[in-house]
Amino acid sequence: MRKTSISLVEKNKIVTRGYKQDDLIGNVTFTDALFLLLKWELPGENERRMLDAILVSCIDHGMNVPTGLAARSIASAGVPLPTAVAGGLLAVGDFHGGAIEACMRTLYAISKRAKEQGKGPKDVANEHMRALMSRKAKMPGLGHYLHTEDPRVTKLFELSRELGISGTHTVIMRSLQHHFQEVGKKLPINLDGAIAAIACDMNFDHRLGKGFFLLGRSAGLIAQVYEEMTREPPLTSLLTSEVEYDGTPERELDPGQKR
Repeated sequence: MRKTSISLVEKNKIVTRGYKQDDLIGNVTFTDALFLLLKWELPGENERRMLDAILVSCIDHGMNVPTGLAARSIASAGVPLPTAVAGGLLAVGDFHGGAIEACMRTLYAISKRAKEQGKGPKDVANEHMRALMSRKAKMPGLGHYLHTEDPRVTKLFELSRELGISGTHTVIMRSLQHHFQEVGKKLPINLDGAIAAIACDMNFDHRLGKGFFLLGRSAGLIAQVYEEMTREPPLTSLLTSEVEYDGTPERELDPGQKR
């Protein structure tokens, strides 16, 4: 027999994390309910505001990103909305929305090492960056193809400080960025890095990292797909942009190759 601690479902009765769902409906927000599902308890006011801000920060970044392009391209083929949205979510990967988990793992590892070694988190963060740079490896959560300072990141960190949530892991994330600046590489903290730092300061499991992005981006993808369905003709320019072929020149089959 399998067990679950999430919901009890019986005839005319649904209980989620100990609360009757009909009591939750109309009395708590969606963000409250999400926090309850992930942390077993309803959030305090500051926790609610912070998690809500994280979700809002993920809602959309235009159509010219992997999730938007994928969802709208699929929608332009005439498939149902759920299919196109699901296709967009499948485009979340290590380089688009998927770095939150890896960044959280790194931040937790650095803070743990600092405690075990009796060192300051900034010192261990600098050691980590030196090791990464010696291997020419990348730090998840740093760098952006467009923004030199992402306004979403600035706002999230401001709110985190205001709500008293900012802590050790935000300090570590900023130290990692500062170390790069000292060697002449001005890499901004990207949205993944900001969410990772704040989620660690809120003691969320790193395995939930991608989940925050998926939840927030789903809202934007529904809007993107709906717009594609209602404003654009089928198979639009998303699929007909110019492509330069640089493969083998056109050639003929030799007579001996023909069957």
